[in-house]
Amino acid sequence: MLWEITQLGFGAAEISHGTSVSLLPGILHWIENRGMRITSVHNFCPAPVEANFDNPDVYEFTSRRSIERQRALDLTMRSLETAARCGAEVLVVHLGSTSLRGASGRLEEMARRGELFSRRYCAEKLRLVERRERLGEGCYGPVRDLVGMIAERGAELGVRIGVESRSHYEQVPDEREMVRLMEEFRDNPWVGYWHDFGHVQRKANLGLLDHAEWVARMAPFWLGSHVHDVDWPAHDHRIPFSSGRHGIDFGGLLPLVPRDKPLVWELSPRHTKRERIREALEVWRERFPQTAGPEPGAARAPAVTKA
Repeated sequence: MLWEITQLGFGAAEISHGTSVSLLPGILHWIENRGMRITSVHNFCPAPVEANFDNPDVYEFTSRRSIERQRALDLTMRSLETAARCGAEVLVVHLGSTSLRGASGRLEEMARRGELFSRRYCAEKLRLVERRERLGEGCYGPVRDLVGMIAERGAELGVRIGVESRSHYEQVPDEREMVRLMEEFRDNPWVGYWHDFGHVQRKANLGLLDHAEWVARMAPFWLGSHVHDVDWPAHDHRIPFSSGRHGIDFGGLLPLVPRDKPLVWELSPRHTKRERIREALEVWRERFPQTAGPEPGAARAPAVTKA
């Protein structure tokens, strides 16, 4: 798996959620013997053995069931140990979601039908924002406390906690909560922000935020990012530059991004044509030479189902 990533032209990788425990010995062997850098690990890693499919949200810190919250915490602590063994600097985490379900999907479907910014669309979006505001406060406090607990263990292991931006407005944290969380942990070097270009673009496509303004706002807390394109309005994990004029404006966004942080390509496992990925990486390096570091980019190490 990691050999294939190097053949695509990447010199570093992220170990993904969904990676089975049986793969870890081979991954560690490759790291130790080939010197490959692991930029980050995505929670939960290894995947919980009881999960029937790859799902980073199979357990959530916001669950109403204490047994699920505890399982999420236990798996996260284990993932921190995985990250430390791999030499990764960051553990990327999801924090959960509110009880609101399906609202962003309804907005996306309306946008596909050409109703973006119609009266009906604006009314639906307003209802989403109002309901999300009411539900958010009950989730924030417990999540903040758990982030503090995880960061304490991260500090012991030398691994930072990267709180990832989410693709759905009903998920936690939303943008206001993310700013609040980062401000509260501003003096804690073990907590920071992990930007997902595709997730944020999906929200931007729905008129929920301005992508460039958000990148600039979060730059002081930046630990790294996931890079992928979006077929308008919400089909993400596309190869960069593959979505045409409606895709992500990487040229306008990257000057706002701290240069010394990893840019991890997070592509759908359905992209099986290696040449398309290689060609996109070559274009990326030509357009954005300022992003070139000691490794020629980074690629997300796929779960076993994607290998």
